[in-house]
Amino acid sequence: RTGRYRIHPIVGSAVSVVGMGLLSLLEADTSPLAYSFYQAVLGTGIGLVMSPLVLAVQNSVRPSDLGTATSANNYFRQIGGSVGAAIFGTLFAGRLSDALGARLPAGAELPDPESITPQIVHAMEPALRDAYIQAYVDAMPRIFLYLVPVLVLGLVLAFFLKEKPLVSHHSPEAAAEAMTSPIPAARADSGRPASGYLSGVPVHGSVQHPDGTTVPRAALTLIDVQGRQIGRGASGEDGRYALSVPGAGSYVLIAAAGGHQPQAVSVTVGERPVELDVVLGGAGRLAGSVLTPDGAPVRDAAVTLTDVRGEVVASTRTGHEGGYVIGELVAGEYTLAASAPAFRPAALPVSVQAARETRQDIELAGGAVLRGVVRATGGRPVEDARVTLLDAAGNVVDTLTTGPDGSFRFVDLSSGEYTVIAAGYPPVATVLQVAGGGRTERDLQLGHED
Repeated sequence: RTGRYRIHPIVGSAVSVVGMGLLSLLEADTSPLAYSFYQAVLGTGIGLVMSPLVLAVQNSVRPSDLGTATSANNYFRQIGGSVGAAIFGTLFAGRLSDALGARLPAGAELPDPESITPQIVHAMEPALRDAYIQAYVDAMPRIFLYLVPVLVLGLVLAFFLKEKPLVSHHSPEAAAEAMTSPIPAARADSGRPASGYLSGVPVHGSVQHPDGTTVPRAALTLIDVQGRQIGRGASGEDGRYALSVPGAGSYVLIAAAGGHQPQAVSVTVGERPVELDVVLGGAGRLAGSVLTPDGAPVRDAAVTLTDVRGEVVASTRTGHEGGYVIGELVAGEYTLAASAPAFRPAALPVSVQAARETRQDIELAGGAVLRGVVRATGGRPVEDARVTLLDAAGNVVDTLTTGPDGSFRFVDLSSGEYTVIAAGYPPVATVLQVAGGGRTERDLQLGHED
């Protein structure tokens, strides 16, 4: 309460300068432990700056202007962050483009820049992979170095921050009670504070779905900028809620409900009641069937869902009717893939909507099957005969050995002409045509000429 909050921005700015300088030293072989430490130093410095600056702004205005000052502080901070990100993002893109042009070999077959991922880079040839990685190393750390003078300017300005005694607009007893006493929930259908609420500034509104329908019995928690609980409650059957804060300032309202994604909303409170509606995005659900081209269900097919980064989000298997269901999904774009024995795998993009069920069927085309029996003279099955399948270009598609019954079976074949060679006696070769999605049978006979 002595108002000595200037030391935190000074120390925080100095630590931020050190952290940003450390990040400018990143190399391709920097260990994860090292750059995690660098980021921790930078985060510590930024954390020491943010909250004291909000306190300094609130402590420098009249109580009637507290909400306006806090909102203005947040607004200009967001503007500065947006402009800074745009400027340094442009600088990074320019440096990266120059580095890629200088390091990538001329005439190399390169993937689409918009589709580049770490997985694609690591799968490249060593020379091309090293060129990509070194280009990023040339571009990124220098951007951090450009930011050091900006942080140094902030450190200089922190020395000019005036310290004033902290202002308290409430009695110590009332403030302590407000900080520690929980606030009851609003009762069903009324949308008004129930008896027992603390005196203060009301914060009320409704909890809604994205389509405007209400969310009943949603849990609401109100915390201050230090993370301490100010109050908690629940929405009524009509989705309305009402809470109370001890005084003007900045708070965070957290809303959660079963089957929905939780939401946190900043609340700036002045001297008047605040009307605030909270929108909860429901968890999406994806369902459909895995079918053959003629509409028959594919049982026990593996269904996998991956996100835009290629990470597996969920996997399941189809039931007896070929259906599948994947629940509790965050709304967004995904890739749906299905596979099953004797079928060719398939994948397609799918967009999952919030709080709704998205239907998506996926079709699996079956590959052709070639089967037969290798027999000796007289019709006796030949065991351990070596059967080789060649395509029309003479490439080996597959090779297998017959079992005790002399049978062989090639699956998942494309339509076209193939050559089957059986060896064990003098080799026998035969040419046949395989139709896609169908089954072809051909027996082979081995034996010596009389």
